[in-house]
Amino acid sequence: MLNGHRVAFLFGVGFALFGLTTASAQEAVLGSWAGTLQVGGGLRIVFHVDEGEDGLTATMDSPDQGATGIPVSDVTVAGDSVTLSVDRIGGTYAGVLADDGTQVEGQWTQGGRSFPLTLTPVDETDTAPPPRPQHPEPPYPYVADPVTFRNASAGLTLTGTLTRPEGDGPHPAVVLVSGSGPQDRNSEVFNHKLFHVLADHLTRQGLAVLRYDERGVGGSEGTFDGATSEDFAGDVAAAVRFLKNRPETDPDAVGLLGMSEGGLVAPMVHTRFEPVDFLVLMAGPSVPGHEILVEQGAAMASAQGAPPSAVDSVRSGQKRMMKAIRTASDSAEMADQVRTILKKRGLPAVQVQAQIEQVTSPWFRFFVRHDPAPTLRQVDVPVLALYGSNDLQVPPAQNVEPMCEALRSSPSDDATVRVLDGLNHLFQPADTGLPTEYAQIETTMAPKALRAVSSWIREQTATN
Repeated sequence: MLNGHRVAFLFGVGFALFGLTTASAQEAVLGSWAGTLQVGGGLRIVFHVDEGEDGLTATMDSPDQGATGIPVSDVTVAGDSVTLSVDRIGGTYAGVLADDGTQVEGQWTQGGRSFPLTLTPVDETDTAPPPRPQHPEPPYPYVADPVTFRNASAGLTLTGTLTRPEGDGPHPAVVLVSGSGPQDRNSEVFNHKLFHVLADHLTRQGLAVLRYDERGVGGSEGTFDGATSEDFAGDVAAAVRFLKNRPETDPDAVGLLGMSEGGLVAPMVHTRFEPVDFLVLMAGPSVPGHEILVEQGAAMASAQGAPPSAVDSVRSGQKRMMKAIRTASDSAEMADQVRTILKKRGLPAVQVQAQIEQVTSPWFRFFVRHDPAPTLRQVDVPVLALYGSNDLQVPPAQNVEPMCEALRSSPSDDATVRVLDGLNHLFQPADTGLPTEYAQIETTMAPKALRAVSSWIREQTATN
């Protein structure tokens, strides 16, 4: 899932170039080649082919996703046929190099599906990611301090940045809680520094904001792999305690802002680890993880233009997968069941193994089985829950009403649930909501989403 945050776009490449001698083909393919894969709103990919000591080598970029230097495991040229393979992703690109060396036209095949892809030579300077005009640049009109804090129960130290208004304070404060996957303090995804933009906006509105590198990321200690949402909740609780003991922050006005999985973790922190004074949940799940993943797959298939029958097939396939994962008695049984399902779908062995490793991880097993509703029903502080109408990862049609229901049943006497029109999972203005759009949209977070958050928090903390 989530946040973009556990969404992976995997690329496998293999050229087939005909009509040239081996030597001339090797020379012709040297350099950078770019094309747009017609998935969602289109996704640029770039291959850099070079000559090494033992033959041709290559790397791959996905500039729209901020991924660069992905190693191509094998480059083979025979006559005018060239194959580039990336073992970790199990995909191939087969094409024909024009005699004048100006174009490669062919098909990219992955996971049993093929897409047309035409490559042309490019200058490396033309493959940079789109601009990010919202990214803050110094000098800032506030203080930005590097900080560390300790999660004593886990035995690790985390590092981050505390931004706060000028002056002694004490200031209302908020901890930013990121979505799934290993995130740095900026929650950077597809070259978008989500939490840097969010922290900058909130601090300019008079709030102290703590954002930090998750365990095992950046300057923080520990290991990310093997940790679950409960482990991350312990880290967030340590961040809250750190803020409550800072002289610049008001200990009676400290809250949490969680995005995606962070919207699941934040209520858990308040009810089980360390109480806070308010919660902001952005694209927070309100139904069990297995239900999220079923609807997520169906929503994305529909947005990509799949007919209703195909969407129904995706949904039923996901349900079978989720049932196997939920009902397996242990990881070995889970792996066997998932392997059988994926092999029937015709996935290459390397992808089958990668999927098995993901679904048998502690994080995934916890997420699939966890129901956030009981925790939401225990929340006794003000809550703002926001969703984007174009969110395909935590679809509002699935999550808004259960969120409202849970909060109505809670002791909280101040709960607001809003759907912001036209925004995706990252709260960007979006056409389809597909993750393939994330990197291509210049806006990191829509101003109306930023204003909705800051105005609500300021209202909650105005009397403190």
